[in-house]
Amino acid sequence: MDFINLAKTKGKGVKKVEYTFQNRDLLQLALTHSSYANENRMGHTKNNERLEFLGDSVLSIIVSNYLYRQFPDLAEGELTKIRAGVVCEVALAPLARQIGLGEKIRLGHGEECSGGCDRDSILADAFEAHLGAMYLDGGLSVATDWLLALIVPLIEKASHNRMSQDYKTALQEFSQKGNSGKITYETIAESGPDHDKTFTVRALIDEKPISEGEGHSKKEAEQNSAQKALSLLKGETEHEAL
Repeated sequence: MDFINLAKTKGKGVKKVEYTFQNRDLLQLALTHSSYANENRMGHTKNNERLEFLGDSVLSIIVSNYLYRQFPDLAEGELTKIRAGVVCEVALAPLARQIGLGEKIRLGHGEECSGGCDRDSILADAFEAHLGAMYLDGGLSVATDWLLALIVPLIEKASHNRMSQDYKTALQEFSQKGNSGKITYETIAESGPDHDKTFTVRALIDEKPISEGEGHSKKEAEQNSAQKALSLLKGETEHEAL
């Protein structure tokens, strides 16, 4: 085996990305768990822990760069929360399963018998090690293309959850706390082709327009409008306090 691919990926819109390692020793090292190295007396540098260390940083820079460019209106704190939701063990282990990584990891006999090939921690570590090996073998651009083909759906879900969880709820809570009135949303414009529409939604408090937001869905536009309304209302409150 000299490549890992996304042939098993079934999600809509996810392209198949294959990569063939020039240095197959790197790939083998990325898939070598410490239990296998210890059992075969290979030494502490002959397992995937160093590549995991590197891959963790590569993962972070790729995801951070994508978030920075994709969400220009989100504050640092929100970007950090979204990133944390997609670079963690809980998120990475399913990605490792998605590409069949578990069946390729070299494990010691005991670890293998205890189901290590499907353990979240081992899978997530191997995923990072594999990414680190790909970075060394093919460069950042190659690693970026491969990773984003897998992880963008998770980023989109995490970003949607953050916005749904935070802005509309936060605006509602802020309004109730200050007795500002009832919050409603209305769609005031739609543009673009059916497959790539842009919606404009207005947020109102007691039928008074407060802000407008755009998005590729009505829900996204509502969240953006709520975010702007929340920022405006907090600014007014701070100004009054002065």
